[in-house]
Amino acid sequence: MSVDKIFKKQLTENQSEIIDSLNQKKVLFIIGMEEPLEQWLYSATHLPAEQMLVLVCHGPLISEPYDSLMRSVIIAVHQENVEEIFVIGATDTDESQLNKMDLIYLAKNRKGDLSELKENDIFQWLKGSETVIDSIKQSVDMIRRHPLKPSGVKVYGLSVDTVSGKLSSVVESE
Repeated sequence: MSVDKIFKKQLTENQSEIIDSLNQKKVLFIIGMEEPLEQWLYSATHLPAEQMLVLVCHGPLISEPYDSLMRSVIIAVHQENVEEIFVIGATDTDESQLNKMDLIYLAKNRKGDLSELKENDIFQWLKGSETVIDSIKQSVDMIRRHPLKPSGVKVYGLSVDTVSGKLSSVVESE
């Protein structure tokens, strides 16, 4: 059974309406770096390429309201006339799991002066959220509250198990 058939069977009535609306609008997807997630996205939405904008990042996590990922979101919304944003993370990966000792080693062994940075601050910044679900919730909240996001742009948070194709709503539309 293909991923899109599994995806359609998992949809609630509300989620079906969301997918139907995607077929008529330009949509921005913010997804994690897992290759199966991007493949799943293309097969599950059936959107033509000209209607899809995909930002791939680690997490998916927008850590600051004025970081480069948020900048890309705002520019896409305004220049590409995006009407809906989906923050989607894969729950069947360990992308959000980082080893604290590896991160501290990385930070301490970099060239340049890091003396003004605190070890815990570096770790928290590199680590991000505890779970993919937390990353999705944080990113959706940050996009929704951003002063440069037009009020008509809808933002959703979804999680997917790319192995089974099960889609779950993490944050409903506002």
